[in-house]
Amino acid sequence: MKITNVTLVVLENPAQTVGRTTIVQVPNLLRIQYTHQWSATAVKATQAFLEVHTDEGISGRCTTSMSPAQVELLRAQVAGADPLHREHLFQKLLKGTRWVYQPPGWFGDFDNCLWDIAGKKANLPVYALIGRVRERFPVYLTSGDATPAEYLRHIEVGHTFGVNAYKFHSYKGGKADIPIFHMVRREVGPDYALITDPVCSYDLREAIEVGHVMEELGFVWLEEPFHEQKMNLYQQLCRELSMPVMANEMLMHDIGISAQWLIQGATDRLRANARNGTTQVLKMAHFAELYNANIEMNGQGGLFGLLHAHLGCCIDNTDYYEYFYMAADGNRTQGETWGMLNGSVIEDGHLAPPDGPGWGAVWDEKKYESMVVGRY
Repeated sequence: MKITNVTLVVLENPAQTVGRTTIVQVPNLLRIQYTHQWSATAVKATQAFLEVHTDEGISGRCTTSMSPAQVELLRAQVAGADPLHREHLFQKLLKGTRWVYQPPGWFGDFDNCLWDIAGKKANLPVYALIGRVRERFPVYLTSGDATPAEYLRHIEVGHTFGVNAYKFHSYKGGKADIPIFHMVRREVGPDYALITDPVCSYDLREAIEVGHVMEELGFVWLEEPFHEQKMNLYQQLCRELSMPVMANEMLMHDIGISAQWLIQGATDRLRANARNGTTQVLKMAHFAELYNANIEMNGQGGLFGLLHAHLGCCIDNTDYYEYFYMAADGNRTQGETWGMLNGSVIEDGHLAPPDGPGWGAVWDEKKYESMVVGRY
C-alpha cells in the first residue's frame, strides 16, 4: 500500500458563528498577568480536516490545525511511502523537523491518519491495535473562571450525567482561591475529585501556600500555576509538595523537552494532546510510566473526542478525560455539525470509543462535502 495524496479539507458552516479570542489583563493580581476572552465580533465557523489517501482506496481522516503550507511540505516528504510504516515515518518527520523549520509536533494529525488507515486495513479499532487496558475512560468536568456559586452549579450539572470530578480554572489569585476550595470541598464531600488550574496566575509562594491547602483538602493535582519556562521554580514547587504538579501544557508538543522536565523533577505528571500525534502520546505515556508518573490528555482531542477516548482506554497511567460541555452529548453535537455522527456521549461519568475500524468515525459524507470551501 502506498500514500497517493495528503489533502487539507476546509469546511465552513454558514449556520454557525464563533467569537474571536482576545487577550485581556487579569485584574487584582499582585503582578501583571493576562488571560483570554471571547470578543463580540463573530466570524463564520470553520473546521479543517486532514485526509491521507492510498492506492488501495483506504483513507485516514482527522481534524487538524495544519496550514496549507505545512500540508504541501508534508506531502513532499511522504508521497509514495507505505502508510503502515508508521514508525519509520514518525522518526523521519520527528528528526527532520529541524530541517524543514517547523514546530515540534507539526505532523501529528498525519500520524493520526496513519493509525486510522492501519485500523481500517486490519478491520480493527485503534484501541485494539494498541491494546486496551480499560473499557471506558473517566471524565472530569471543567470550565472557565467562575464565582463560587457557578462552580457548584457546574458540579451539579456534571452529577446529572455521572461525573464525579471537577477542575477549577481560576484567575483570582491564591488568596481568593483558598476559601473557595474549602467551601467547595465542604459541599461536595471527601470522595469527590477536585483539581485546579490557575493558568499561570500564581507566583511560587502562592503556588506553595495554595498547594499545601490543596493537599489537606485531598485535591488530585495542581496544574500550570505559573509559566512553564520557569523550570527552576517548578523544581522547587515539586520538591515542596507531595501532591502532583503538572507543568508542561504549553511544552507538550515537544516530546524531548517534556521528557526533560520529568527527568529534571520540574513536573510530576506530563500533559499531552493527540493533535501532536498518537505515536508521540504513546511514547510519552510509556516514558512516564517508567518514572511512575501519569500522563493526562489535554482538551477534547481530535475527531471531537474520539482520539482521546481511544487513548484513554489504552494508557494505564492516566486518570481523566478533560470535558468542557455542560451536557453529556456535547462532543457528539459538535461532531454532527461537521458531519460526524457518532461522537462519544458521557454515560455514568465515562467515555468509551466506538468499535468500528480505525478511529471508528461514522460520517454523513453528503453533509461533510456540502460544507467544503477549500482543498489544498
